[in-house]
Amino acid sequence: MEIPVMVGAGLVVIGVGIGIGKIGGSAMEAIARQPESYGKIQTAMLIAAALIEGIGFAALFAVN
Repeated sequence: MEIPVMVGAGLVVIGVGIGIGKIGGSAMEAIARQPESYGKIQTAMLIAAALIEGIGFAALFAVN
């Protein structure tokens, strides 16, 4: 593996981690404000996290 590929893969992983972390943090804040909406917020959070993870996997395959 070449150095630019490794750097690109590392940036993809870092970006995905930051994105999922922001989603989780925002979801926890939203649940703290409106506990009755827990189910809807959790579902939206999981869907968004799965989409971000899928884009991350696609990007990792693209750099190889």
